[in-house]
Amino acid sequence: RFAPCSAIRSSRSCSAEEMRFQVEELEVQFPYPRIYPEQYAYMVELKRSLDARGHSMLEMPTGTGKTITLLSLITSYQRAHPAMGKLLYCTRTIPEMEKVLEELKVLEAHRDELFGQDRKDKLFAVGLTSRRNLCVHERVSQQTERHLVDQHCRQLTASWVRERARGGGSGGGGSG
Repeated sequence: RFAPCSAIRSSRSCSAEEMRFQVEELEVQFPYPRIYPEQYAYMVELKRSLDARGHSMLEMPTGTGKTITLLSLITSYQRAHPAMGKLLYCTRTIPEMEKVLEELKVLEAHRDELFGQDRKDKLFAVGLTSRRNLCVHERVSQQTERHLVDQHCRQLTASWVRERARGGGSGGGGSG
């Protein structure tokens, strides 16, 4: 069906079509022309954890492509096992989340190149963050404590506050 690239075991680059390979009988699409041996080994261990429905803790050094390795393997696994469910990917920082979403775009563009843009199994991703990171209101965005951000935001956006601003009565809030 496809010719896997020998780049898994060498330093040569491969075409997009070649960057489809098997990880223990699972077809994986990888969007870059080269894969490090460590990335392939990471995929093998990750797949074994998914097959066992277990937990895993895998460690790779900075800059070795953990994000795209994980996304390539897990989303390929989801395609092969639709009952698996959703992937929830958590990050500590917004830049990390943005990197994950960007890598997912690269992976989806690669799959579009391989399978066509009208394919039915496109991924849907949503990046979520807190009010503190999203609020543009000057008074709220100046707060440094999370609970104060939440409190001020609720005071500005609660339905009873909006109703009062429209002149529709004294509002709610539980005081009367």
